[in-house]
Amino acid sequence: MPTDHVIVATTTDSEDAARKLAASAIDTRLGACAQIVGPITSVFRWEGAVETAKEWRVEVKTAADRAQTLVEHLTEQHTYDVPEVIVTPITAGHAEYLSWLVTETRG
Repeated sequence: MPTDHVIVATTTDSEDAARKLAASAIDTRLGACAQIVGPITSVFRWEGAVETAKEWRVEVKTAADRAQTLVEHLTEQHTYDVPEVIVTPITAGHAEYLSWLVTETRG
């Protein structure tokens, strides 16, 4: 089912890094709104070992047609070697908000 709106999420190792990623997504109009959640605890396997780290999640709401460019932008701006950057469809929501979301991602 195609969707017109998505949430692009990433995690990073500090609140400052999360703020920079969020601000850059909004400044470039790749996202309409970004929220920072954290700290959170992440458990993952890296280079053969199970790791635990304190991270901050950045969630950026955007139009679906801006998602790939936003993924590339976040990946380029990120400090991690292999950052988590995932896209989740928004299947429904407040129509006026979703309209605003699209408007804010245009020049």
